[in-house]
This record gives sequence, C-alpha cells and structure tokens, in this order.
Amino acid sequence: MATTQPSFTVSPATNNPIRIGCFAPQCFVRVPKPPCYRRRLVSATRFQRKIGGGGLIRCELPDFHLSATATTDAGVSTEDAVDRVQIPKGEMWSVHKFGGTCVGNSQRIRNVAEVIINDNSERKLVVVSAMSKVTDMMYDLLRKAQSRDDSYLSALEAVLEKHRLTARDLLDGDDLASFLSHLHDDISNLKAMLRAIYIAGHASESFSDFVAGHGELWSAQMLSYVVRKTGLECKWMDTRDVLIVNPTSSNQVDPDFGESEKRLDKWFSLNPSKIIIATGFIASTPQNIPTTLKRDGSDFSAAIIGALLRARQITIWTDVDGVYSADPRKVNEAVILKTLSYQEAWEMSYFGANVLHPRTIIPVMRYNIPIVIRNIFNLSAPGTIICQPPEDDYDLKLTTPVKGFATIDNLALINVEGTGMAGVPGTASDIFGAVKDVGANVIMISQASSEHSICFAVPEKEVNAVSEALRSRFSEALQAGRLSQIEVIPNCSILAAVGQKMASTPGVSCTLFSALAKANINVRAISQGCSEYNVTVVIKREDSVKALRAVHSRFFLSRTTLAVGIIGPGLIGATLLDQLRDQAGVLKEEFNIDLRVLGITGSKTMLLSEIGIDLSRWRELLNEKGTEANLEKFTQQVHGNHFIPNTVLVDCTADSGIASRYYDWLRKGIHVITPNKKANSGPLDQYLKLRDLQRKSYTHYFYEATVGAGLPIISTLRGLLETGDKILRIEGICSGTLSYLFNNFVGDRKFSEVVAEAKKAGFTEPDPRDDLSGTDVARKVIILARESGLKLDLADLPIRSLVPEPLKGCASAEEFMEKLPQYDGDLAKERLEAENSGEVLRYVGVVDAVNQKGTVELRRYKKEHPFAQMAGSDNIIAFTTTRYKDHPLIVRGPGAGAQVTAGGIFSDMLRLASYLGAPS
Repeated sequence: MATTQPSFTVSPATNNPIRIGCFAPQCFVRVPKPPCYRRRLVSATRFQRKIGGGGLIRCELPDFHLSATATTDAGVSTEDAVDRVQIPKGEMWSVHKFGGTCVGNSQRIRNVAEVIINDNSERKLVVVSAMSKVTDMMYDLLRKAQSRDDSYLSALEAVLEKHRLTARDLLDGDDLASFLSHLHDDISNLKAMLRAIYIAGHASESFSDFVAGHGELWSAQMLSYVVRKTGLECKWMDTRDVLIVNPTSSNQVDPDFGESEKRLDKWFSLNPSKIIIATGFIASTPQNIPTTLKRDGSDFSAAIIGALLRARQITIWTDVDGVYSADPRKVNEAVILKTLSYQEAWEMSYFGANVLHPRTIIPVMRYNIPIVIRNIFNLSAPGTIICQPPEDDYDLKLTTPVKGFATIDNLALINVEGTGMAGVPGTASDIFGAVKDVGANVIMISQASSEHSICFAVPEKEVNAVSEALRSRFSEALQAGRLSQIEVIPNCSILAAVGQKMASTPGVSCTLFSALAKANINVRAISQGCSEYNVTVVIKREDSVKALRAVHSRFFLSRTTLAVGIIGPGLIGATLLDQLRDQAGVLKEEFNIDLRVLGITGSKTMLLSEIGIDLSRWRELLNEKGTEANLEKFTQQVHGNHFIPNTVLVDCTADSGIASRYYDWLRKGIHVITPNKKANSGPLDQYLKLRDLQRKSYTHYFYEATVGAGLPIISTLRGLLETGDKILRIEGICSGTLSYLFNNFVGDRKFSEVVAEAKKAGFTEPDPRDDLSGTDVARKVIILARESGLKLDLADLPIRSLVPEPLKGCASAEEFMEKLPQYDGDLAKERLEAENSGEVLRYVGVVDAVNQKGTVELRRYKKEHPFAQMAGSDNIIAFTTTRYKDHPLIVRGPGAGAQVTAGGIFSDMLRLASYLGAPS
C-alpha cells in the first residue's frame, strides 16, 4: 500500500541530532538539532513550528506526534525529559484472539493470517496462544526436569522440531533464517534453565512461568512473518514488555492498568505499526519478572489489551460456533446463543461453561467493549456477541428468561449444623476462616434463615483438609453440643441456571425445580443471589447429566426426550413401534418431542441400544442382534442412560408378572404406560399401594388403553371426578370381541358360527374362551370401579360366563371350537325371547356406584337404546352422574384392534411428554 512521505526543512544545521517520529504513516527521521526542544500534538493538515534555536520542520501529514531525544555536547541525555509517542486509542482498533487450536499447524496459521488480512479495521491487534498442545509440552518439560527425568531433553527436542517444521512450511529466505536463529537461541536458554532445575530438583514459580510462556513467543513471531509476507506492515509484541500484573495469593493476577498503559505507549513509540501480533498468556510483575495470566489466560490478555486500546470489539476465535446453552457433549440439542450480557457470560464462565476465562469480562465491561466468540473453522457462523444489551431491547424481551445451564462436577458438600450457631456473631467468619487457612475454594454457600446450619460446596480433592480444619476449629463446640455435626456429603455436582431476565420473570425457579422433580432428581442444597442472575442447586454427581438435560429441555431450549423401552413386541407392541417409526420425524420437527426407543424385549429375545434403535429395521435387528431376554438388564440399560433425563417403560403384554414390577419401576423414577389390565384389576392392596406411590411422586403411570383401547374412557371419568361430579352408574359394552359377537348374532345364525367367524377374522384371543369367560370385561369393570372410588376385588363380581361349563376343561382351543356347536341352543333361546320382546342381547359390564357393586352380565335392551344401535366391534360406555342423570354421557367408538390400542398407548406417551415439558 502506497504511503505519503513527509517532507522536512531544517535550518540551521547543528551537530546535535534529534529523532523525530510521526505516524499515519509512521517514520523516524534523524535531523541535526540544538538540545532545546518542545513536543506538541499537531492536528492540522499543514503546520510550521519553530523548535529551539530556529530549526524549522514542515510536515504535510495530519494527526501525528513528535518525540525528540537530544544529547548535549557534554554527552548528557535528555531522553527522560521527552514525552513518548502515545498509542492512538478508540474504535479504530479491533482486537482478535486466536487460541492454540486456531494456530495448531502451518495451514491453520495461514488461515489466521487470512482472517487478519481480511479484517478491514484501520488498526488491528492480534493476541495468539501457543500452538496446540505446546503449553502442555512445556509444563511436561518442567515436571520431568524437577523429577530428574533425563527424558526432558528429548521432550525439548520434540518442542524444537514441532516449531522448526512449522516454520519451514510457512517461511523462507531471511524470515526463516531469522526465526530459526531466535528459536535455537531460546531452546539453548531453556536447556540451560532446565538443567539447573534438574540439578536442584525444584523450579520456582517465576522459572516455571518463564519456561511455560515460550510457546506464545514462537507462535506470535511466526504469524507476524506470515502477515508481513503479504506486504502489510506488522510487528510482534512480547507482552512481557507491556502487561504488568500483580500476583495474588489466590493463584490469580491483577492487572496494573496504569503501568501497562505507560509501557504500551513506550513500546508503540519504538514499534509503531497498524498490525500488531501480541503474545497471550504471558506478562511481567512490577519487578520485571516474567509471569503468566495462568491457564487459559490468553483471553484475559486480549481483554486487558482491548481495554487499554479502548478497542471497538474483541473477537475470540476458537473451534466452536459460539457459546452454547449447555455443554454440547452432554446435551446434544444445545443451541448457539446469539447474545449474552456481560453478567450472563461471567456467571456461565464461573460455573464451568466453555465461554471465556472467568476474569476476561472485567476489563471490557468498564468501556462497554463487545466480545464476539467465533469459530475459525466455520467463518459463516455469526458466533455469540457478549455485550450490555439496551434495556428496551425488544428481542431480549422475547427470549427465554434462562440463557443457559452449566455444571461443575467432582464436588463435596459440607454441612455445619447446630443449635448453638443461631444468633452467635462470627460463626460464619470462623467457618470460612478455617476454609481459607487450608487454601480451599468455596464454590457455593447456602444458609438456612434459622441460622441452624450452613452448607457449602468445595472441590472434592480439598474436602478432607477442610473437614479436618473445621473439626479442629470447632472441637470445643462439638464436645459441648453447640454444634451437632460437621457432615461431609461426597459425590456432588452443581447445576446453575443463568439468565439476566430471571430477575424480572416470575416462576423461573418453579419451572427449574419442577423439571428436576419430574426427572426424579433430588436437590441437596439451593443458592440464589439477590441479583437473580443465577439459581444454583447441588445434586448427586450421578444425576448431573440427567439434570442438565431435564432443565435444558424444560425451558424449551431443546426437545423433550424420553428413553423408551417396549416390552412385548407382539401384535400391539409391533403396531406401536411402527406408529412411532412413521411419526418420529413429525414429532421432532413440529412438536419438539423425541421418543427414543432404547430397548425392545420379548419373552425370549431383547434388543438394546445406547443411542436409539433404528425403527425402520427393528424386526430385522431383533432377529440378527437380539440377545437373551433379561428384564433386569433391560430396565437397567434403558433407565441407566444419563444423557436422557426421563425413562418410560411401555408394557404391551398381558403378563401379571411384569405388572407386579410397576411399583419398583415407579419408585426408581421410571414412568409406566400400559394396556395391561393386570395391575389395576389385581389384588386391591397392591393396587392401592401403586396409586399411593403415584400420587406422592412425580413419576407417571398412564393406562388409558386398559379400558376401551384408544377411547378416552379413563380420562373422561377422571375429568368428571376432578371437576366435582359424582358417579352414579357406569354401564357399557367394553369388549370389542363380545360387541362383534352379539352385533352379528342375529336372525338364524348360530352362536358357534359367529365365534368361528370372529376367530378367523382375528377379533378373538387365540383361545376364544379368554373372551367368552367374561374375565376381560370383569377386569375393566374393576378398573372403572376403582377409578370411581370403589374398593372392589375381582372376586366380588358376579360374572356371566359364555363358556359352557362342560367345555371349560377342554385341553385346547381346537377342541373347544369343535364342541361349542353342541351348546348353541341355550343362547339361541335367549335371543329368541329377546327378539319377541323387541329387544337385543348385549354383553355388558356395570359399575353401580350407589350400591357399591359391579356386575358382568348378558342383558336385554330395547332396540331404540344406544347399546342396541352398535355395529362391528365398537365399544360404548355410558356415564350416569349427578350432572348427567337424565341423559348419560356416552363415549362410543372402536374398542378393539391393534391399531386403535397402539394409538391409545401412543397418546399416553405424548401426554407424558407434555407433562414433562413438551409444548402443548
């Protein structure tokens, strides 16, 4: 790029030189000058100024500074009296920070250089980390040298070779020779220092920091050479010459902004440039001793320098598309956040989210400098902007009150408890004074308002030291009974919900705790600051991922996901799996629901998957990859997936043994959905125990399909009761098989003929006696009676069996069907009597709530009665209540068949998803 050259006229000439520097463009000119001088900031297109004894300087350029260094004839330097060039500040600067992954190899360094070149900002300062893994390699050198492991020499050679190969791929000619010369000098110095550490068996912190910071020096130099190869002016900065920090006792450093600003001005006066490549991570103490900003400190470097320059923007380049709403390794559906406030970013950083170095936010907040997180490997992604949003931001008002979630694992909770704590000043001071004495870090504090207890979380590796210190400090109080216990609760994790809008949105905490409860997760401690930027809970470590996914899903940041186990892939189970397959895409895209089948088991074979079974091939997979069925292992596998917070087992069998397991499943937090009638019509005490557990927990038990297949019979009954109606009588045809039989048992047709027809059409069980015995209808009557509040047992019901007594002992269904025609006469006679009276026969179940009883019987109805208008295998249920006394409420529709029964189960699954947070 062409630049305008300044012109100078100096008169008269003397023997003493003066150095004059100007920038935009920058240059240094040495001219003869007497020792008397003045410095002036000039902001004019053209100026003339007398200096000292008459030296006249003329410059055609705007906006530049003058600096002068003069030496008298006596050899006395006047440099100390000169104001150095001040670096320009303001929105002309953009600051970039590239992490180690971004400069991990030669091609990535070229990509970084291209990003710098394409930035059209007037001035650019770029902070770089060491190449990927190099900082770890440097710390490994130190460990090996301190432990007197001779392999530190070969490890150092590996560091040299990594950078030598990279430089040879990037550079050539004088640039390559210059870099390699500096590299070899640095390696020689490191070798000498490591040898001293090897001999001493110890490295001071300053020695360690000096060694560890070399990676940034090398990456900054290489990048500056690559940028200069494009023809742009570029200088590299060793930030140990500029950034001054004061180490603190907490393994942190505090920037000295005043001194750093002075040193930055001095550095720029000697190295003016529009593009500066600066080293991240490293700095110096006020005594000029090399130090670091500690691990992940390059972000902090960029923030400090950005604040010093009053930059327009700081861009942090990394290998992700932005800041996620949760750790994407734990929550697959985590989303990129478009914006975060400074406070939100700070909170998420503190709680372990991979956002920024926790202290990065502090310097930029003072000058309201936005930080943009972007992906060097996906330049099309806009990234996440961290800034202070305006209070009237309309888009902010529309966003969810919680921006994101973060977890910290491997913690322990310490609970200090005792009646002697209440009202005693200084107790908390004594507790945390003891914690401070052992150098432990307190992550979270929670105190009961009664002052009876204080609990706090610390890293698990520090808990033993803290516990011992507390027991020592409070030994007298423990012996005297003023403190009752100092309890350590290990294996804990912290879950934090973060969002600036939480402070102004009622119900956030309610939603959070509801989501945790529905995922069967117990909260050990709670903490919330008055600023309400975060709500923090302590949970079991084993529940960490499950809890994270549960709350993330509940705030509509991701799909409501259920781990599904299907028990019984017979006719109904298979139909349900096919319905799930056909509807899965629509549920995910339109309803934000992911029903993920992790297991299918029959009586002999089961199929399990960690991520979800491909339902388009489930039959093939069950045959090819199925293993021996084991219900315990099956349950453990489906429920043990910590990446899915909610588990539902769907029992599509009629097995009483499986039904007996419902109680244990519900107690473990596993939801149950079933068409199996055995649990709700089994022994009354077991049923009452099951329902009591369901009412006391957040675990759901749905069984709509137990009565009427897909018809909303149970839900209708519950709706009546919950709204205060009183059930007087429930009467209905609730067997699709028996409905079909008596709808077709007309004219001269024989009953055995109709049964054979129904069996052939698949309307009956393999053994028709299971239908004709009336037991299935009786179970449905018991279920409806118990839902209505009646405490009836199956043995209490009189049942009209349609199986002739002599045929009950037939050895097979075939034998039964062969002998059934012998008994057609009895039912034919009943039909004839009914027809002669203008009536029809219907097989019904009755719940008489007024008289506290139930019956299953063959009844006669007038032809104008709704029960007489039936066709096919439809079911019909009539609810007579105090509200519907004269005209019963009737539910009618298909009540049998695999499709409608599977549909009823599917409906229950969607209802469960809605209860667990899916949008309705």
